Amino acid sequence: MTNVALHGASFLVKHFLRETIVFIHCFRTHCTMATLEQTKEIFRRADAVCFDVDSTVIREEGIDELAKFCGVGDAVREMTRNAMGGTVTFQTALSERLSIIKCSREQVNKLLTDHPPQLTPGIKDLVDRLHERNVKVFLVSGGFRCIVEHVASQLSIPHDRVYANRLKFYFNGEFAGYDETQPTAESGGKGRVISMLKQKYGFEKVVMIGDGATDLEACPPASAFIGFGGNVVRPQVKEGSLWYVTSFGELLKELEKI
Repeated sequence: MTNVALHGASFLVKHFLRETIVFIHCFRTHCTMATLEQTKEIFRRADAVCFDVDSTVIREEGIDELAKFCGVGDAVREMTRNAMGGTVTFQTALSERLSIIKCSREQVNKLLTDHPPQLTPGIKDLVDRLHERNVKVFLVSGGFRCIVEHVASQLSIPHDRVYANRLKFYFNGEFAGYDETQPTAESGGKGRVISMLKQKYGFEKVVMIGDGATDLEACPPASAFIGFGGNVVRPQVKEGSLWYVTSFGELLKELEKI
C-alpha cells in the first residue's frame, strides 16, 4: 500500500473514531440535554414508569434490613452506601454483601413476616393513579425478587412486571448464592431492562424514578429520569437530576395537570 493510501486509511479511521465518540457522548447525555419542562411532559405522557424499590418505593434498603435481621447490619450498611453512591460497581458490592449475610430461606421468610417492607408515603396513590391512566408500572430493583414481589403485591403490580435479583438456596434452605445472569445484578442492568421493555412492548416514553446511581445511569435508554429523595438524599443523584422530588405527592400533582 502506498504512503498516500496509508495516510488516507489513517484519516478515515481517525474520522470514524472521532464521530463514534461524539455519537456515544450525545447518546449518553440525551437525558441531561432535556429541560425540566420536557421531563415533566414526558412523565405526564409516559407509556410506562419504572420504579426503583429500595429507598424509593419502600422506606428502607432491603439488603440492609436483611443483614440487620441476620446480625451483620453494621458490616453491610457502608457497602450499600458505596454501591448507591456509585463509588464501587454494583455487582462487586452485591457479591461482597451477600458473602457476609449468607441468609437462609427461613431467615428471608421470617424477615417478611416479622418486618415486612414499609411503603413510602404516597407511593400507593401514585401507582393507583398511573394504573387508572393505563400506564404500565414496573419495579426494577437491584434488591431481591422474594422481597420485591411482596411489595408488588401491596401495589397491585403483576409479578411479571418485577425485575430483580434472585437468591439461590440449597435443598435444605441454606444460602447458595444469587443468579448472576439477571441484568439487575450488575451496573447498567436497569438500563438493559428498560431497553428490553421498549423493544418488547413498543413503549416510546419510559420514565425511570429512583434514588440511586444505578437509577440515574438508566437514562438513556429511559426517556426521562426523576430523582427521588424522600427517604435518603444522594448528592450525586440530586446533582445529576433535572427533576428531583422529595415526595410522591409532587408527581401526583403533575399528573393532575392533564
